[in-house]
Amino acid sequence: MRLHHLLRATALAGAILCGQSLAAAAAKPPIADFFNNPEFSDAVLSPSGKYLAVRLGGKDKRDMLGVVDLETNAVKVVGNFSDADIGRYAWVNDKRLVFNATDKDLAQGDMRYAPGLYAINRDGTGFRQLAMRDGKPFITSGNPNLQRELLPWHTYLLDQDGAQDSDFIYVEDNSYSGPGQLNHIDLVKLNTVTGRIAGVTERPGDSKYWLLDAQGEPRLTIASDKGTSSMYYRDPATKAWRKLGDYDSYTGRGADFRPLAFGPDGTLYVVAWRGGDTSAVYTYDINSGKLSDKPLVKLDGYDFHGKLIMNQDKLVGVKHLTDAMGTTWIDPAMKAMQEKVDTILPNTVNLLTLPKRPESPWVLVTAYADIWPKRMMLYNSQTQKMTLIGESHPRISPNDMAQTTLVHYQARDGLTIPAWLTLPRGGSKNQPMVVLVHGGPYVRGSSWGWDPQVQFLASRGYAVLQPEYRGSTGFGNKHFVAGWKQWGLKMQDDIADGTRWAIAQGYADSKRICIAGASYGGYATLMGLVNDPDLYKCGVEWAGVTDINLMYDGSWNFTSDMPDGYKQFGMPQLVGDQVKDAEQLKATSPLQQAARIKQPLLMAYGTADMRVPLPHGTKFYKAVKQTNPNVEWIEYDEEGHGWKLPKNRIDWWGKVEQFLNKNIGSPQ
Repeated sequence: MRLHHLLRATALAGAILCGQSLAAAAAKPPIADFFNNPEFSDAVLSPSGKYLAVRLGGKDKRDMLGVVDLETNAVKVVGNFSDADIGRYAWVNDKRLVFNATDKDLAQGDMRYAPGLYAINRDGTGFRQLAMRDGKPFITSGNPNLQRELLPWHTYLLDQDGAQDSDFIYVEDNSYSGPGQLNHIDLVKLNTVTGRIAGVTERPGDSKYWLLDAQGEPRLTIASDKGTSSMYYRDPATKAWRKLGDYDSYTGRGADFRPLAFGPDGTLYVVAWRGGDTSAVYTYDINSGKLSDKPLVKLDGYDFHGKLIMNQDKLVGVKHLTDAMGTTWIDPAMKAMQEKVDTILPNTVNLLTLPKRPESPWVLVTAYADIWPKRMMLYNSQTQKMTLIGESHPRISPNDMAQTTLVHYQARDGLTIPAWLTLPRGGSKNQPMVVLVHGGPYVRGSSWGWDPQVQFLASRGYAVLQPEYRGSTGFGNKHFVAGWKQWGLKMQDDIADGTRWAIAQGYADSKRICIAGASYGGYATLMGLVNDPDLYKCGVEWAGVTDINLMYDGSWNFTSDMPDGYKQFGMPQLVGDQVKDAEQLKATSPLQQAARIKQPLLMAYGTADMRVPLPHGTKFYKAVKQTNPNVEWIEYDEEGHGWKLPKNRIDWWGKVEQFLNKNIGSPQ
C-alpha cells in the first residue's frame, strides 16, 4: 500500500486547502456527518522522523496500525485484531512500537477494562504480547516458544514517551479495590522484545502520578493519602525520595506549584501561582526549594495549561491554551517554520509536532478552526511542501459551519464570566438559542475549535451560548474558588445572567430559549427550569445529576465509580457537606424540586452509567411526571456516562432536533 492511496481515501478537495466557493449548500448537513466516529484521529512520528505510525480504518472495518516509510511513501499494516480495534499506540524506539486494544463497537456496558499490551517492529516482525487482554493469561500464537506468562490485565501504557532509545519502556500497573477506586500505580520497566520485567520503581507512598525525566527515568511522583497529595523527587545518584511539598488533592490548596516537565539538563519546570490569580510556568531549584523570580511563560487572563517542547539539548517552545491552543517558539528556526506553515494554512490554528531526534525534514501539523474539523498533515521543511495525511470529519464543509467567539459578561455580583457564543450562519439577531452548560463542573468547559454538538445545533438555526460559569477552571483561582458550594446557587445565576445578556445584546429571542447539558450540565438544566421558569421555555438533559445526596449515597443495586476519596474529602469542600449543608442540598436538589418544573423536558440516561447511575434519572422522571405531562424519557441500554456508539449519538441528536423544533423552532 502506498501513501497516496491512504491519502486518496481521506483527502480534502484542493479547494479546501486553497479556499472554497462561498456558495452555501441548501441542504442541512446530515446528523451522521457530525456524530459518526472520526474517520481519522491521529498519527505519530518516529523518534527520527523517518517513519509515521497511523491508525487505519474505514466504515465497517476494524482499525489497524500502519507504518509509513516517509522516504518511499510505502504503507505497511503492522498491527490488527480480528475481534478488536487498535487503541493507543506509541514508538518504543525508531524500530519498534507498542499498542493496546479497544473496541469502537462496544459501549460502556459491554466494555472490558483490560486493553492488553503488544509490541511489534515497524516492518511487522518481532511481534510480542506483553499483557493480558480480557483476562486471557497466555498469547495464542501457535508457537510454544512464545507462550509465557503475561503481565496482568491492569497494565497500561504510560502517557509519556520516555527516552525512545532502547527496547525498554515504563508501564503502569494499576491497583484497584473496585470501579473507580484506584489504590496506587506501580511503575514497571519492561523489555518490549522479551516481555520480561527489568524492575519495579520503589514508591514513597500510594503513587497516583509519575513523571519521567528527559532520559526516560522516573524522577518524580505524586502520592495521595486521605485527601492530601505529596510530591516526591527521586535523587538520580542515591535513588532516595525527597518530599517537595503537600497540597489538598481536591481544592489544590497547599504547595504553590505543580510539576510540569524535566529539561534535558535536569531542570524541573513547574506551574505555580506565586501569589497571583493565574498560574504560570517557572523553574524550580531542587536544592534550594525555590522558584525562579520570573515566569518563563505567563498567559494574560488564563491559567497555564499546555506542555513544553524540547529537543535533545534544550527547550525550544511552549504549547499552551488561551482561547485556543497555540505555540510560543523560543527557537528562532522553529518560529520561522511556524510562520511559513501559517502562511500556507492561513485560516486555521496550526500545531507543529517535532520528532524527538530528527534525521529527516518531516514535521507533523495538526490544523483546525471553529468551522474546520481537525486535519493532520506532514510539512517538509526542505521543500516547504504540505502533504495531507487525513481529516477527522471529511464530509463537513467549513462553508456550512458557524463561527464561535469568546465573549464576556458581568454576573449579578460583578464577577466577569467568559462564554462561547456561536451564531448560526445567515443570522445574528433574535435567534432561537440553546444555552449549553458544560459538565464537570470544576473543569474548563470549552476552547475555540470545531465542536460537533455546537455546530450541529447552529446548522439547525440555533444560536448556542456556553458559559464558563464560576467554578470552571483555567480562568484564574478567583473564578474557580467562587464556585465552591454554589451548585444551584451562584453557579446557576451565572448561567441565567449569561442568558439575559444574550437577550439584551439582541442575539437571542427571549421567548425561544432552551437550556441543555449533560452530567453537571444536566443538573444545571433542571435547576435552570426550577429557578428561572420565565427564562427557559424547555430543557434537554442527559446523564444529569438529579440530587447531590444521591451522589454521596448511591443505590444498592447500581455500581458507582465515584472515588471514595472524592466523596470523603472533595465533595464536602467543593459541592456541599451532607450534614453541615443539609438544608442547602435539599433546596438545590432537582429531585426535591421536581414539582416546580412545568416546561417541556427531554431526558436520557445510559443503563450502564457508573458516574451518574440510572436511579438519578428514574427517580426524577417518576417525580416530575406526576405534575408535568411534557416529559420525554430515553434510555440507552448499553451506554455509560455519555454516548460512545455513533448509532446512539445520531439517534439522540435527532430526537434533540425534533424536540427543539417543536418547542423553540419557530416564532411564538
